[in-house]
Amino acid sequence: MSRLALLAEEYVQTRRALGYKLTSQARILAGFVRYLDDIGATRITVETALGFATQPAEAHPIWWTRRLSVVRGFATYAQAIDPTTEVPPTGLLARGVPRAVPYLYTPSEIASVMAAARALRPPLHATTYETLIGLLAVTGMRVGEAIALGCDDVDIDHGLLTVHAGKFGRDRLVPVHASTVDALQRYAQRRDTRWPAGQAETFFVSTVGTRLTYNSVREIFAKLADRAGLAARGRCRPRLHDFRHRFAVETLLGWYRCGDDVAARLPLLSTFLGHVKPTSTYWYLSATPELLALAAGRLEHREVAR
Repeated sequence: MSRLALLAEEYVQTRRALGYKLTSQARILAGFVRYLDDIGATRITVETALGFATQPAEAHPIWWTRRLSVVRGFATYAQAIDPTTEVPPTGLLARGVPRAVPYLYTPSEIASVMAAARALRPPLHATTYETLIGLLAVTGMRVGEAIALGCDDVDIDHGLLTVHAGKFGRDRLVPVHASTVDALQRYAQRRDTRWPAGQAETFFVSTVGTRLTYNSVREIFAKLADRAGLAARGRCRPRLHDFRHRFAVETLLGWYRCGDDVAARLPLLSTFLGHVKPTSTYWYLSATPELLALAAGRLEHREVAR
């Protein structure tokens, strides 16, 4: 193994120890090290970084930018050990990945998608997706967190979900409403008729009793959204992750309507969503017309009070 390969492995382990998963980044970095080995490079330069980042030539510039960003992080780390390492400056390629416009589902749209799920076959498949989509809508959980829930992670008696090793490796408790508890209990009862005595690998299961995969959930959701008549609105299209955006926006709207101190309560939302800091939560707070109006009204009221 080359010196750079060992250094890259050390870099990934160090970042993961800090709580970063670095799944796709580790793959990109491994490809960069192979690229350096293939061309006989013994150190990182701006030229080698760009040469790697802009492959393949037919890829979208956003992909090139992502690859260069991964290399830049590694180069910054390597420069502390080898001062001859060149760190690619920012702005060499096109700007990073643009923020996707979230699709903020209406209550009727959520109901339509869940109704489309009920039409799936076999029946367990239908109730799995109906319950999963409902849970995402009312909790704002990440899809990966929901499908990773174990049977013991769903506390029906106390209305609590335990998320293990969420983003940044943090565990957290997610309290749920009594109506959500009822829905989860009904699902568990139906699941147990097919997979009794703890045979299911996770709380939500596939038709063969195994854990759901993100790719399969995403594909099935896309079909359900299409059957429910959900269509793209300009640049935004229905995505699973947008349930998380909707939850954040609806929570804020609820606080504004009740006259709560939104700034003081924002850390609570961050904790509930599993963010390590409120700034991460701002990403989800889309400026809907109603949210903007309420925020402006609150600001105007404060100015008058002065």
